[in-house]
Amino acid sequence: MSMHINHPYHLVTYSPWPIVAATSVMVAMMGFIKFSYEFNEKLMFIGMMILTLTTIQWWRDVVRESTYQGFHTTEVMTGLRWGMILFIISEVFFFLSFFWTFYHSSLAPTIELGSVWPPLGIMSFNALQVPLLNSTVLLASGITITWSHHGLLENNYNQTIQGLLMTVILGIYFTILQGIEYMEAPFSIADSVYGASFFVATGFHGLHVIIGTTFLITCLSRMLFMHFTSDHHFGFEAAAWYWHFVDIVWLFLYVSIYWWGS
Repeated sequence: MSMHINHPYHLVTYSPWPIVAATSVMVAMMGFIKFSYEFNEKLMFIGMMILTLTTIQWWRDVVRESTYQGFHTTEVMTGLRWGMILFIISEVFFFLSFFWTFYHSSLAPTIELGSVWPPLGIMSFNALQVPLLNSTVLLASGITITWSHHGLLENNYNQTIQGLLMTVILGIYFTILQGIEYMEAPFSIADSVYGASFFVATGFHGLHVIIGTTFLITCLSRMLFMHFTSDHHFGFEAAAWYWHFVDIVWLFLYVSIYWWGS
């Protein structure tokens, strides 16, 4: 049987990962609901573990297709770039809903909130303390990932690895600082619309930071195995785009919720 392919596009083979990933997300969400009502986290952890293992194997298959089988041609990478752009646009609208909720409530606070913002009884964070430090950390990580990208374009692999490693460290540091901030918060998610909008918006951003850090760790391991070249590194490019998106969203969160909203 001839294996000749007369088109530049990649027709993926049958894969179990999409349906397994979707099922694991459903199990994790059902587990989260169970945890919220009964404080039983077992089902949620099972769903998250299956999703993590599925993600590892799915990425493994994509790396194999790109690096070892050569299926990611110029046309395929163009399609992947557009896919990543559309995904980031969808994420923009995802966070836009949180900002809409925040400004809808803060610009015209109801009488139940005391007709003031933050609502009566809520002690907000000082925007010039940990939030400002977190902003500095994320802005610095945006510089290091850009430095790493330019190093890769110039075939300077030492510079690329150093920049990537610094970005990963800064991402982990940001997550630790945000965790400490949550533990010391003088209000909870149950404290009116202020607490709900604060923890949902910053919490989802924190989740994106964790996902982006995982993405960058994957790119770092691939760099150590010499998977990327100066003209064939879409995986790295997608991670950098995603990280810059996370940076920009945080700036809007900082200005809106921490500075103006306090």
